[in-house]
Amino acid sequence: MFKSMIAAAVAVVLGVGSAQAAEAQKPYANVKDPENTLLLKLKDGDVLIQMFPEDAPNHVARIKELVRQGFYNGLKFHRVIDGFMAQTGDPLGNGTGGSGKNLKAEFNNRHHKRGAVSMARAADPHSADSQFFICFDDSGFLDRQYTVWGPVISGMQSVDKIKRGTGPNGMVYGPDKIISMSVVADLQK
Repeated sequence: MFKSMIAAAVAVVLGVGSAQAAEAQKPYANVKDPENTLLLKLKDGDVLIQMFPEDAPNHVARIKELVRQGFYNGLKFHRVIDGFMAQTGDPLGNGTGGSGKNLKAEFNNRHHKRGAVSMARAADPHSADSQFFICFDDSGFLDRQYTVWGPVISGMQSVDKIKRGTGPNGMVYGPDKIISMSVVADLQK
């Protein structure tokens, strides 16, 4: 509330119109590649994810397709392990579901560092579907075994607040959910 009042006051002093001031407050206002950037809305704030179509073209295309279908909206962070990662993308909410379309692995040289966004999969390297995870900390032991398709470029503090799992293998009781996911280019239309 206070931030928006200050922004409005600055807009008036600078002579900026209210539409321009509102646009400047959007977390994605200065994104360089809106077609390859996602806005992930969480209960604790907005998260921007840049995607790497040059390193994982099929994964990025599929993620964007699912995002545009509204597939991720309302899905749970069903597996969250403190110091490791938060996993989501399962419509069943238990780690066994997906969209029904497996992707061929696109392992690359991107590092599983804090903020890396990567595809979850089963034992088969070509079993990634819709589930993905965001690394809380460096997880280099996953490098070249899972497809990294982007990093969090803004809002990692909101990812850090995702409720941690206390059940077996990081299972979360009463998990946080994705409020919505959007391709930034679609929001700018």
